[in-house]
Amino acid sequence: MDNFYFENIRVISPAENIDETRNLWIRDGKIEHCSPEKADITRETKVLKGEGLVASPGLFDMHVHLREPGQTHKETIETGTNAAANGGFTGVVCMPNTDPAIDSVQTIEYILNRAKNSLTEVFCCAATTKGRAGKELAPMRDLHAAGALMFSDDGAAVESSEVMRRAFDYSSDFDGLLSQHCEEHSMTKGFAIHEGKVSARLGLKGYPSAAEDLIIARDILLAEYCGNRRYHVSHMSTSGGVRLVHEAKERGQRVTCEVTPHHFMLTDEAIGNYNSNAKMNPPLRTQKDVDAILQGLADGTVDVIATDHAPHTATEKEVEFINAPNGIIGLETSLGLSLTYLYHTKILDLQRIIEVMSVNPRRVLKLPEISFKKGETANITIFAPDEEWTVQKKLFKTKSLNMPFENLELRGKPKYSINRGKLVECEL
Repeated sequence: MDNFYFENIRVISPAENIDETRNLWIRDGKIEHCSPEKADITRETKVLKGEGLVASPGLFDMHVHLREPGQTHKETIETGTNAAANGGFTGVVCMPNTDPAIDSVQTIEYILNRAKNSLTEVFCCAATTKGRAGKELAPMRDLHAAGALMFSDDGAAVESSEVMRRAFDYSSDFDGLLSQHCEEHSMTKGFAIHEGKVSARLGLKGYPSAAEDLIIARDILLAEYCGNRRYHVSHMSTSGGVRLVHEAKERGQRVTCEVTPHHFMLTDEAIGNYNSNAKMNPPLRTQKDVDAILQGLADGTVDVIATDHAPHTATEKEVEFINAPNGIIGLETSLGLSLTYLYHTKILDLQRIIEVMSVNPRRVLKLPEISFKKGETANITIFAPDEEWTVQKKLFKTKSLNMPFENLELRGKPKYSINRGKLVECEL
């Protein structure tokens, strides 16, 4: 294991009420020293300058598509976790729309075994229903015992209200977390982009925002009816969704939600002339929706920033817009986009950025909090909040390169990921 000593680095740990310049010594994978006072370090310890850098609890992305098993031409557990570490993440949750779906203990065991030596820890979101078909519940209790942190048929909504009600009831024994890709499919069949002026101009079938809001509203009602069950809205993209979650929280419901960087910084205008790298589900919405999401991030309605990292090959994306698959990659741009469009625009401070990208995801999933106390395992992201850089896909570790941010100039950059006794220098 490596030993590192960061001199005069700003340590921000919201859960511990820490925000000050300290000297940080990581020895054999543990916090050896974290104090404004200097440490008497050993000869083999590597000294690194900390000025201009921030050390935070390791970033955690609770919505990632690693594509393995079954779609390794797009991404593998190895390439996906390498990309995560390169983007500053020390933990991710992989989503269940693999082939086969994550609906069996054997598939969970396969994924966790494949990821056991990666710097970025991998956790599983299991399918709510068998094969993600929306008909019959998956063996949720067994999947939870095997390590599933939450349940979702991500990529599709559970259409049947009765099946969703049963899922809430069945998971109550272990207080399971149900998440949902919120889409009323009868309103979105054959969609390409958000329903609005841009879809009309381009002659494309639109996805109305109401189709997302309807499922959010239904599930919030079901979660309340079934005894205030835990419920999490994935990749929320609408102003109506922000309002519904805010109202549910005010009533005391255990409802949480996540948003993606592309949904808080882009609108459907980014599609331009059929740019398939701006095609996703849920689609890019309007400025009204972006403004509501930004307000939700600022006032605490939005709990988490997640990437919905969705790799696709160039061959798959370079087709007619209507036939291109939905989704973009995001692990290696998420922190830079968040710092650029939230911190440097004064919408969020660094404490709040770290909350939504590190502290809150772990809280939502009931994972242990990260600590900078002496003797604790070092699980840390180090970033330069003011460093300017240009997005270049050639520097990415992910296997696919589908995203609309090439050559975008950002301010704020991941520098190191530290976990499992290893330090990885980010190479963006």
